Amino acid sequence: MEIIVDKGCGLDVHKKTVVACIMGSGIKKEIRTYNTMTNDLIKMKEWLRDNSITHIGMESTGIYWKPVFNILEDSFKVILVNARHIKNVPGRKTDVKDCEWLCNLLRNGLVKGSFIPPKDIRELRDLTRYRRKLVQTITAEKNRVQKILEDANIKLSSVISKTFGASGSEIIDELVKGELSVEEMSQLGRGKLKKKQKELKEALIGNFQKHHKFMLKESLKHIRNTNKIIEDIDNEVDKRLKKYKQENNLLQTMPGVKRHAAASIIAEIGVDMNRFPSEDHLSSWAGMSPGNNESAGKKKSVERPRATNH
Repeated sequence: MEIIVDKGCGLDVHKKTVVACIMGSGIKKEIRTYNTMTNDLIKMKEWLRDNSITHIGMESTGIYWKPVFNILEDSFKVILVNARHIKNVPGRKTDVKDCEWLCNLLRNGLVKGSFIPPKDIRELRDLTRYRRKLVQTITAEKNRVQKILEDANIKLSSVISKTFGASGSEIIDELVKGELSVEEMSQLGRGKLKKKQKELKEALIGNFQKHHKFMLKESLKHIRNTNKIIEDIDNEVDKRLKKYKQENNLLQTMPGVKRHAAASIIAEIGVDMNRFPSEDHLSSWAGMSPGNNESAGKKKSVERPRATNH
C-alpha cells in the first residue's frame, strides 16, 4: 500500500491509560504507555514532537478521548476514529496491537475521521446539551408534583388544562403556604377558569397532609432553582452566539426554529458546512438516515440511526 502519512501515531485510549505506537521513515517503531493525567499526557505530547509526528489516529472511546484530544489538538492533525470501524479484524485483542493496527491504518490513509467542531462550538454544545438535560429535569419534577397532588386527592388537572399555568402555579403555591381556604383558592382562577369556580372548589377538596406539603415545597424549590440555572445558561449561550449572529438569525427564519433550536443547531453542526460534502452526509452524520444492506435482492437488518457524542 502507498504510505500517505510519513510519520504517524496510533493511540488506544482508556480511562486510566493511553497506549501510543509511532511509526515512520527514520523512526524505529516504538510503543509506550502513559497514564491519562495531564502531566503524563504532556510528556507524551513532547515525545511525539521529538519524533516529528504529524498525524495521530485515536479511537473515540466514550468520553475518554476528550482530555487526550484537548492536549494534542493544537500541535498535531488528530483524527478521531470510530472504534467499531477498526476493531472488526480477528486476532487483534490487546491494546498494543490496537494502537499498532491503528497507526498502520492511519499511515496508509485507511481511517476516516469523525467530525469534530472547533473548540468554541464544542463549548457551546456543552451548554446547549446541559440546558436540554435541565429542561428534562424540570419536566420530570412537574410530573412528580402532579403525582403528589393526585396522592393528596387534589384533582387540579381535571379542571385546569395547564397545571403550571398562571392560575395553577398560584393555587399550588397557596396550597404549600396553607393560608387560604378552599373557597379562597377557588377564586384564584383567571380567564376562563373564573367560570369554573365551583368545579375548582370541588377539585381542591382533598386529603392534603403535612407530608404532601413538604414534598410540594421541595419540588417547587427544585423547579425554581433549575429555572435560574437555565436562565444563566441562556445568558452565556447568547454571549457566545454573538459571533454567529448572521447564522443564528437565518436559522430562525425557518418554520419551527426559534431561539433555543437555532442555538442547538449551531452547537451540534457548527457553521462551516464545508465539513459535509452534501445534505445527505449531514443527515447521515446526524443519525437521521439508516444505511442500506442489500444482497441478492434481499434487504438485511442495518444499524439503527444514532446521534453523535463528539
